[in-house]
Amino acid sequence: MVGTVTADESAKAFRRGIRARHPRFREAIVADAKITAAFRGEQVEFGGLRTIWQILRLIVVSDSYFAQVAYRAKARMQALRIPFLPRVAHWIAMVTAQVSIGDPVVVQPGVYIVHGQVTIDGITEVHSGAVIAPWVSVGLVAGNFIGPTIGPKAYIGTGARVLGSVRIGKGARVGANAVVLRDVPDGATAVGVPARIVGS
Repeated sequence: MVGTVTADESAKAFRRGIRARHPRFREAIVADAKITAAFRGEQVEFGGLRTIWQILRLIVVSDSYFAQVAYRAKARMQALRIPFLPRVAHWIAMVTAQVSIGDPVVVQPGVYIVHGQVTIDGITEVHSGAVIAPWVSVGLVAGNFIGPTIGPKAYIGTGARVLGSVRIGKGARVGANAVVLRDVPDGATAVGVPARIVGS
C-alpha cells in the first residue's frame, strides 16, 4: 500500500535517529578524558599531542575509561553502519571493566564512570558532567523500553538502581544502593529503597 510505513521501516528510522544523536568520537573521548583526569586529581588542560598522550595514558591506568572509549567506538561504528566490529567493541568494554551500555543509550561527552561494573540500557540519555559510581544499573522496568534521563552533573552512587522513564535532575544526587523509581528534582538528593527525597 502506498504511503504505509512498515514496522521494520519504523524501527530502522528509530535506530537512525538514535545514532544521529551520538556525539562524535573524538569530541567524546577528549571530554571523557578531561572529566576523568579532573576526578583523579590530574591535569585537565591539554591540547595537541598532549591530548593523545593523556588519552593513551588514561586507557592504560583506568579500565573504566578504556571501556568508555570502546563504547564510543561502538556508537560511532554503528552510526557509520559498520557491521560486526561494534559487537567487538561492546565485548571489549564488558571484558575490561564490566561496562555494558546498550545500543539505544546516548551518552553525551564528558561523563565519568568511576570504576566500571555499570549497566545502562533502554532508550536512555546520560548528560555531560554526570558521574556514575560502580555497581550501578540504569535501565528499564518491565513492559517499558523508555529508560531514565540522567541530568547534567548528576551523581549516581555506588550500587544504585535508576529504573524506568524517570528524570534525575541537574546536579541531583542518588545515594548508595538507592532504588529510584520516581523523578529526582534538580539539585535534590534521593536515598533509600524505594528512594525518597531528603534534601536539595
